[in-house]
Amino acid sequence: MIAMGDELKPLDPAYVANTLSNPPFVPIPGVCNVRDLGSYPAITPNVVTKPGYAYRAAEISSITKEGTERMRALRITTVFDLRSDPEMKKYSAPVPTIEGVQIVPTPVFRTEDYSPESIAKKFELYATGTTEAFMKLYSQILDHAGNAFGIILRHVRDRPNDPFLFHCTAGKDRTGVMAAILLKLSGVDDHYICHDYSLTRIGREPEREKVLRRLSKEPMFAANTNAALRMLSSQYGTMKAFLELLQRKYGGVEEYVKNYCGLSADDVSRIQANLAVSTRSRM
Repeated sequence: MIAMGDELKPLDPAYVANTLSNPPFVPIPGVCNVRDLGSYPAITPNVVTKPGYAYRAAEISSITKEGTERMRALRITTVFDLRSDPEMKKYSAPVPTIEGVQIVPTPVFRTEDYSPESIAKKFELYATGTTEAFMKLYSQILDHAGNAFGIILRHVRDRPNDPFLFHCTAGKDRTGVMAAILLKLSGVDDHYICHDYSLTRIGREPEREKVLRRLSKEPMFAANTNAALRMLSSQYGTMKAFLELLQRKYGGVEEYVKNYCGLSADDVSRIQANLAVSTRSRM
């Protein structure tokens, strides 16, 4: 676990390389911060999340030819893009074409620019990296994401044998909330959900300088690199607070997906069954 404040310091390259070369990280050339949400233990004994099925990542606009081949080798059939249209235009990061892979526009905020610096302008506290600031943002994501998250959850309900990947720009906030919902529905203990969220700090490290160059073009970050780094933090405690928010404000994950994503109790049961596998059957 990376301690508070360490987001301001570059990580040891050997540590980063070693971590990125091992699960749950998955190498897809040209794509940053890719992780398999499989093999996390559920609270139910002898049950884990299905490996090689649900993947999370940062945006895939720079995927290489080798990356597309790797994606096909992973049998990923569908990519859900959580970014907004203004965000893609701002970063000149269009949707790539990948033979054999359907890319589904699934914006959480369709017409708003929700790039990191725009969020910081909207929520000034976001640049402080405080838990309070992130909860304001994550609550707004939950309030607006019902349709987008519902599309992904229906894929799980209807296509349990078709691996998929979902992403936003950094693969941290919108992607992190969606990942938490999937893992929570799978019955994964909160500790592992928080740990998965915290791994984005390592997953994003190879693009640290690229991100800082991009943010330095914004007046609010030009003279305050520390604010940009705090804004991009992914602390274990932040996800812990989010899971508490999900329970307190939205009644828990099952109530959220029923009330905001339009899913029935039967849908939820099928999704839960499709996300989990027995370790006994793999012996």
